[in-house]
Amino acid sequence: MSETASLSPLLCRSCGAPLVRIALDLGASPLANSYLTAEQLAGAEPHYPLCLFLCEECLLLQLPAVTSANDIFSDYAYFSSFSDSWLEHARRYCESMTTRFGLDEDSLVVEVASNDGYLLRNFVADGVPAYGIEPATNIAQVAASNGVPTINRFLGQAVAESLVGGEPDPELNELESSALPLLGRPADLVVANNVFAHVPDVLDFTRGLRALLAPSGVLTIEVQHLLQLVEQTQFDTVYHEHFSYFSVATASSVLEACGLRVFDVSELGSHGGSMRLLCCRSDAPEADRNERLRDTGRAAELVEREREAGLLSVDGYDGFRLRVERVKRDLVRFLLDAQESGEEVAGYGAPAKGNTLLNFCGVGPDLVSFTVDRNPEKQGRYLPGSRIPILAPEAVAERRPRYVLVLPWNLAEEIESQMSGIREWGGQFVRAVPRLEVW
Repeated sequence: MSETASLSPLLCRSCGAPLVRIALDLGASPLANSYLTAEQLAGAEPHYPLCLFLCEECLLLQLPAVTSANDIFSDYAYFSSFSDSWLEHARRYCESMTTRFGLDEDSLVVEVASNDGYLLRNFVADGVPAYGIEPATNIAQVAASNGVPTINRFLGQAVAESLVGGEPDPELNELESSALPLLGRPADLVVANNVFAHVPDVLDFTRGLRALLAPSGVLTIEVQHLLQLVEQTQFDTVYHEHFSYFSVATASSVLEACGLRVFDVSELGSHGGSMRLLCCRSDAPEADRNERLRDTGRAAELVEREREAGLLSVDGYDGFRLRVERVKRDLVRFLLDAQESGEEVAGYGAPAKGNTLLNFCGVGPDLVSFTVDRNPEKQGRYLPGSRIPILAPEAVAERRPRYVLVLPWNLAEEIESQMSGIREWGGQFVRAVPRLEVW
């Protein structure tokens, strides 16, 4: 039986019911993308509860907001373009949407949380008008410099209505000026990939998505599928910037409350198991609802699978915590054995999920001496909480560790290919999730 919380008052961000049931408690952790400089090592780091609550009314799994979105996302260290497989995923997505919905030079595509323009640059290159909405100023600047018009804002209903209304914004800065000719009309395609879980006020955000959308437009949402998170013990994807954890059922409930309808859904392998929801406005023209926006029935099929897995009941998460504890024990035991044998363990990657894993397991530089990352924004810094140094990938060949712990396990094949040189000295790869594996 899940624990009952004594914290009060906490309210569900979807339906407003009191949150009293704890599905998983991962202790206290720093913000997962708050990488430290050498000067910051002498100071204390703020830690916040990392405690998943299950709403007993609408069954949305969620983290209470312990800090503002502005604190997390205004200056951000994650750049999508540093993953080759993710760039290919984005290219295929753009090709698919262009073909399926007939996008051309008369269309408009808007991506929310567009990061460094990794996806929209495909539409721009094909002559499809597009602009992004990205709250992190440092990343928005990169996107704009790469030729992707970008609005540097957090999306909400008011922001969306002002962009579609086309009224001059007195706060429009130089970075955003290239997007100005594209404003003043709704979008034929709105893209919200890997952002739906990242917003504390999910209702205002979703109303913003609807406000951006043309009457016959399509909204696509890619988000981690709760079914895979639970079945594959992907607890390390729980961190403070992921406020909500969606099943098809709970995502559909939020969307319907904001005037949107899911008409198709597909399962994806990205991020360890995601879903792509295709949505339209509830008041879309009847002809479109019967043709291009027709309900495929796949959403209902996935909801039934979620029901069979127990995710649509309050007791369906009771075994999850036990599997999480097993991952912790197995990883710590492996690292201690390696240490006692005099074998060095390094990490690969500095992803947010890796920080949840290392902090929950109490792992520091005594057990994982360093990690490497392709992102120069992270190199020379230290992982939050664990304070493991982040080096450039070349450090692996220089130090020749016996083991490389793959922290972004969803990119394991890509990383194995990039770091195949460790085989020269008998090196092996390790991953902890969903279970300990050495290869």
